[in-house]
Amino acid sequence: MYFPVAGIHAEPWLPPLVAFVVSFFMSMGGVSGAFLLLPFQMSFLGYVNPSVSATNQFYNVVAIPSGVYRYIREGRMVWPLTWVVIIGTLPGVLIGAFVRVTYLPNARDFKLFAACVLAYIALRMVRDLTKKKAGNGKATAEEKFRTLVRTHREKAAAEGKNPDDLPAVCMNECCLSRISYSFYGETYSFRTVGIFTLSFIVGIVGGVYGIGGGAIIAPFFVSFFGLPVYTVAGAALMGTFVTSVAGVTFYMAIAPLYPHMSVAPDWTLGLLLGIGGMAGMYLGARCQKHVPANLIKWMLCCILLFTAGKYVVEFFR
Repeated sequence: MYFPVAGIHAEPWLPPLVAFVVSFFMSMGGVSGAFLLLPFQMSFLGYVNPSVSATNQFYNVVAIPSGVYRYIREGRMVWPLTWVVIIGTLPGVLIGAFVRVTYLPNARDFKLFAACVLAYIALRMVRDLTKKKAGNGKATAEEKFRTLVRTHREKAAAEGKNPDDLPAVCMNECCLSRISYSFYGETYSFRTVGIFTLSFIVGIVGGVYGIGGGAIIAPFFVSFFGLPVYTVAGAALMGTFVTSVAGVTFYMAIAPLYPHMSVAPDWTLGLLLGIGGMAGMYLGARCQKHVPANLIKWMLCCILLFTAGKYVVEFFR
């Protein structure tokens, strides 16, 4: 099958299959998987035009709603956190899209930028995962989560209720300065301005790369703000969806200004990727609470480091 905008040939079953596998595992960490699909398109399919970033964001638009729906249904969406992420990343992703087509249209330069982004995400996660446990008898985050879930289910059973019908997240405080919520009875709190600032910076990087920013922002929420991955996943995915809609729209709007380049997305390829991603994200969101958080993080780290290393080698080759 020929994709005219991308200028490539590919079997029609391949993009949705790859997107399904990638999104199934990545959605468990609050990531759409777009950061891996972009290397797949560039390195495997040979799609290196600037429009690959727009196509990647269109994948997010098609695929993410199914995963978000599952998190909403299970009561694991922290809506105030979600809205701060959206408001912060939205202007950033538009700036990033402009930077992509103006300063990084060359595939070789863009790969080096992508390698830096992926390596930074991976190394930060590795650092957090390899921190030695303090010898004070405190439980790990994973053990703590399992205890919270068990307590939640025991309490629901004692009250004669189905634990799956009780919301996992309850809001405690929501204002311009601070947001606080409880997850299975454990309280988490953060300053709104910190989340907003991080979201804006991440939006710029995500706009350049064409990922919406979920792959960058989710690890920061977990490692820097101390929020559980089981609650940030929905917010990160929802923020990625909204900013991806804005990113695709912006790429389409500026396409006429760059007639010598392919800027607008390849709709057919993006749709095929999105269909596979839609199924994978729904199943991934459903299975997330049954998979250890650390396993998800290590899986992300290995893939990120491998991809980053590959791009660095290609840049200096």
